Amino acid sequence: MIQFLHHLWSVTLELAPWLLMGAALSGVIHVVLPHDFVRRHLTGRGSILKAVVLGVPLPLCSCGVIPAGLGLKKDGASDGAAVGFLISTPQTGVDSVLVSAAFLGWPFAIFKLAAAAVTGLVGGALTARFGGPRQAIDGSTETGLDEVDSSWTSGLTHADDLIQSIWGWLAIGILVSAAITTFLPANALASWTAWGPVVTMLGVLVVSLPLYVCATASVPIAASLVAGGMPTGAALVFLMAGPATNVATIGAILKGFGRRILVLYMGTIIVGSVGLGILFDTWFSSTLTGAGTHGEHASWWAIASALVLAGLLLRYALSDAKRWLNARQMSGAQAESITIGVEGMTCGGCVSRLERELHATEGITMASVNLDPGQATVVGSVDAEAVARIVAAAGFKPVT
Repeated sequence: MIQFLHHLWSVTLELAPWLLMGAALSGVIHVVLPHDFVRRHLTGRGSILKAVVLGVPLPLCSCGVIPAGLGLKKDGASDGAAVGFLISTPQTGVDSVLVSAAFLGWPFAIFKLAAAAVTGLVGGALTARFGGPRQAIDGSTETGLDEVDSSWTSGLTHADDLIQSIWGWLAIGILVSAAITTFLPANALASWTAWGPVVTMLGVLVVSLPLYVCATASVPIAASLVAGGMPTGAALVFLMAGPATNVATIGAILKGFGRRILVLYMGTIIVGSVGLGILFDTWFSSTLTGAGTHGEHASWWAIASALVLAGLLLRYALSDAKRWLNARQMSGAQAESITIGVEGMTCGGCVSRLERELHATEGITMASVNLDPGQATVVGSVDAEAVARIVAAAGFKPVT
């Protein structure tokens, strides 16, 4: 149990800075870019290429890229561009390329960089062609793109809303990753090499798909696998599939884009990583150019980020628990309640923000807000017009 808690903290230390950075990046983009920038440049012809070129050099891991990618979609980017960004960005970055070159050589580092770009382009193109009708985030209608509040407060709110919309999957991802790390050590994979390179890659794929690993921090793990006799192509699979997806990413893609695009997303990563791993083993013979591993990553900013993330997850959990209790209380007071429709909510953060505004209003004793269908129900001495004014003041459109 102690070892599990240790790994739980280690995963949180590794994840938190990149997750918060991704959310902050999304908030900055939301504030700084012109309101129609995303729709003009990340929709239509060339949008997928632009999204991949934008994403490849960014040092964002799989959980860090979730809020940034969902933020692009929320601001109007096409599904193809958003998926291309989500696939290519977490696989690499400037820091990851340099570390990969140090541990596994420049041919491997350059090939990994190209692999991230190729899979991003292919995944984006498949999404654009076969993704089906566009699904709004959290099943709501994306509105108000031309009336975006460009204050820094709105950017912070935007970042907070995006993290809150996926907090449950993040918590599951951290727990699952810690469990895999605790009960399936990396050196246990070395025995798979006896079955041949393809089976080895598939075995690595099974482990790496749900696992949270950072593109940079996972390089020493991959190098140790290669040093233990595992094919270099299997290390490439680990470094592509591990950073590109995990339990949290899978849940977020399903929630934000739908089942069809999730299948395309996962298929691109699975087929692309194994195919490119075989291709690398065919073309190159790479050996370790350096040795050593990273120590425990416990810098002050990592610890601070982990504590901030833990506090946010606790706040979101308490908020959802309070919402659940409110909904149960409201069910017994339907005769004296007022319900109006609400348009413009796009995530759980929007729901929480509107509920806070309603609870803070004098005369309202109970309030409950639902995302799907979008509606607000209140109990108290206020009328429907007053509730509609509160909804409008919170930035949403009341439908009476």
